[in-house]
Amino acid sequence: MPRPFRCRRIERLPVYRSFSPDDITAAESVQMTVDEYEALRLMDSEGLTQEACAARMNIARTTVTAIYDSARKKVANALVNGKRLLISGGHCEYEPVELDQEIIEKGKDTMRIAVTYENGEIFQHFGHTEQFKLYDIEDGKVVNEQIVDTNGSGHGALAGFLQAVKADALICGGIGMGAQTALADVGIRLYAGVTGSADAAAKALAEGTLEYDPDARCDHHDHHGEGHDCGHHHGDDHDCGHHHGEGHDCGHHHGEDHECGHHHGT
Repeated sequence: MPRPFRCRRIERLPVYRSFSPDDITAAESVQMTVDEYEALRLMDSEGLTQEACAARMNIARTTVTAIYDSARKKVANALVNGKRLLISGGHCEYEPVELDQEIIEKGKDTMRIAVTYENGEIFQHFGHTEQFKLYDIEDGKVVNEQIVDTNGSGHGALAGFLQAVKADALICGGIGMGAQTALADVGIRLYAGVTGSADAAAKALAEGTLEYDPDARCDHHDHHGEGHDCGHHHGDDHDCGHHHGEGHDCGHHHGEDHECGHHHGT
């Protein structure tokens, strides 16, 4: 009988998710997983041994060796052959973010919506969000509300923050591609390009009537990485229409592949 698969613990989500050569147009890309990135970060950036890296990632040393070797080969392939390097996916679980504020306990059948928040309105620049307003939804109605501070977390850490407060969905204005990928990695469904009242938007999502822009662009000069592309990409299985289909399942049930606390994709 095969040994149960152990997810790899990730302490820090990648801030930069895409690297391309400037002097040519990269025709091909190399896909690096987040756990491969983490092994490189711990061993090559922090200088840890394989044993120490294995302990931090909560896996066997032999697994670290395999992940690290794969990551090094992918970096070499991208550098030598002028390919684009992309970082996403992997069999990972994320190190919990330490919260210094009390968060309302989330019910078993509750959907939690997070909204970028400023003075009652939807804050339009995800990477500079200082507050989220959390809405707990049951039977299509808001049953709890809470405003939480991000404590100055940058856009690379906000996905981990949202995971820590157990958000299932995010409503926001503009958002960068790197942040979108990070949200997808932690299984948070994204509704971008929304403006106006935070309360009204959360109520509309709960009722299945929220209008949002899947092609939302961020015109603020956040540091989003390559191309400053703040477009909204949901993946192959996400319907970008305003109606969400049968039962209006807004993403708080992730299916059989959700055992590691987030959605990994293929």
